[in-house]
Amino acid sequence: MFTRNLTPNLLEALADTPVVLLNGARQVGKSTLAKQIISDEFPAHYLSFDDSTLLNAAKLNPQGFINDLRIPVILDEVQHVPELFPAIKVLVDGNRNPGSFLLTGSANVLLLPKLSQSLTGRMEILTLWPLSQSEMVGKRESFIDRLFKNDSFKKFVSSINLTELIAKVLRGGFPEAVSRSVESRRNAWFKSYIDTILKRDIRDLANIEGLIELPRLLQLLASRCGMLLNFAELSRSFGMPQTTLKRYLALFETIFLLQRIPAWSDNFTKRCVKSPKIIINDTGMVSYLLGLNSERLIANKILLGHLLENFIVVELQKQATWSDIQTRFFHFRTQTGQEVDLVLEDNSGAIVGIEIKCSSLIEAKDLKGLLTLAEISKKRFHKGIIFYTGKNCIPYGNNIFALPMDILWN
Repeated sequence: MFTRNLTPNLLEALADTPVVLLNGARQVGKSTLAKQIISDEFPAHYLSFDDSTLLNAAKLNPQGFINDLRIPVILDEVQHVPELFPAIKVLVDGNRNPGSFLLTGSANVLLLPKLSQSLTGRMEILTLWPLSQSEMVGKRESFIDRLFKNDSFKKFVSSINLTELIAKVLRGGFPEAVSRSVESRRNAWFKSYIDTILKRDIRDLANIEGLIELPRLLQLLASRCGMLLNFAELSRSFGMPQTTLKRYLALFETIFLLQRIPAWSDNFTKRCVKSPKIIINDTGMVSYLLGLNSERLIANKILLGHLLENFIVVELQKQATWSDIQTRFFHFRTQTGQEVDLVLEDNSGAIVGIEIKCSSLIEAKDLKGLLTLAEISKKRFHKGIIFYTGKNCIPYGNNIFALPMDILWN
């Protein structure tokens, strides 16, 4: 049983907000976390819409179902009953007691406008990701806060080698997959997981004819993790119209399989490429989809570089859910080819550029993207980080540092 670092944030939200939605991919631990917080502090009872009898009752008479509930209540997998959101709104408008409803869902309601708008101003949304590396070792590391609070990073020395790092990347963060030490058993879990969500969750969200094509499309997208999203190229490679491709991609985003990282630019430059990057939300899933193992990754540094970038971005996304400093995620690329893998921007507009390198040595060319970003963003540029596979923290001037990757969770 892992302690989830989002727990304090969840309890804080329940203390002052009538409805809290805990969403995230299937099997990341939402139900487990919801049940763990049931106590004197949150004396709720638990109902799951994976129970077909309960599901049918809620669909038949949503308002009556909500009115008859004993509050506070946890409603699990609420995306199956979108009819409940207006009914919850009516009840909450009559009694705005904090912590009345804890909802969990495996579909992103922010991408389902009718659901998100139903409880605007009444609901706080928190996202639970697969396990972070810090959660796996029982820590609540917040590297993002350290980035923006001027930590110098001078004393850290890496305690991990490349083989151990690759093992973490291949394993990913789904609790059930993490618990399986044998690769074949982990792959068996991922096969079952992907079959279930593609055939059940997507079917429930949208009536589509291409269910048989979705696993192959997901595999194609996994092969492009950490790369710019080019719909024209994907359309040619997959033999599918762009309109259909965009619809399927939106569905993958809705069930938390992947995300798009938008391009960063400011009002003073038009030299930036606007295409988003595609990130798969778990590198263990990427490894399964592409049939990757340690030997193949060590032999293919380009593939390893893309997977490490995906891994670091997702680790930071996980930490962002409990960090004090709120950040938005971007990437940066100019039309002349200067790029930065990830750009974090806080609410004040300060930015941190992050490069991810599959190398234990840093060369002058590795600094060019960060220096270009610093030149364009001027006073907004707070810091530049190059994650690499070396052991020590190295300053390069201009507020740019090379850091070992495991500083993220140690």
